[in-house]
Amino acid sequence: MAATLARRAGRSAAAALWGAARGFASVGSDIVSAAPGVSLQKARSWDEGVATKFSTTPLKDIFYGKKVVIFGLPGAYTGVCSQAHVPSYKNNIDKLKAKGIDSVICVAVNDPYVLNGWAEKLEAKDAIEFYGDFDGSFHKSLDLEIDLSTALLGRPLSQVNGLNLQSFLNLCPYITVEEWWSAFVDNGKIKAFNVEEAPSDFKVSGAEVILDQI
Repeated sequence: MAATLARRAGRSAAAALWGAARGFASVGSDIVSAAPGVSLQKARSWDEGVATKFSTTPLKDIFYGKKVVIFGLPGAYTGVCSQAHVPSYKNNIDKLKAKGIDSVICVAVNDPYVLNGWAEKLEAKDAIEFYGDFDGSFHKSLDLEIDLSTALLGRPLSQVNGLNLQSFLNLCPYITVEEWWSAFVDNGKIKAFNVEEAPSDFKVSGAEVILDQI
């Protein structure tokens, strides 16, 4: 319970100390080192996936040598994410760029093809880069999993018991979803890190908050 409360405290000193002790991402830590060996899948059509031989993007290529704002959400086409979360970054892209941000990234536990369709529907691809964490490994490494099985959105890998996980993942990789969160990352170092306290909250992970933290 104490660990969970500390993690949800977002920007507080308790959260930073807890993250450092556990080895998870926190303010001051290196986001690439926090998720060793993890790659993400840039949003694309199926044909683009075939043309690129289904390539993935290492985290170091996303974060090192750049100022990045990244925000995460449970999945494409969900209510708050479509109506508020993504639009907040799309509508503030000029302000973010004016503060020296090189890229704004949205990441979700989806395959890159679903994310691509969603990004096109929101007309957000020109402003935001969308990446899929198809097996949840990025968010598991950052300790940003959440149980949203009641909304049919999945549950953390750690709560799946009595199964051969590899076999299950081969059949259905979407057994995990993530918290609503945001971060400002400068050359891999996390400078600001915000996690919503409750599912569907939109209080600390929007663009308006991160703008004040850059």
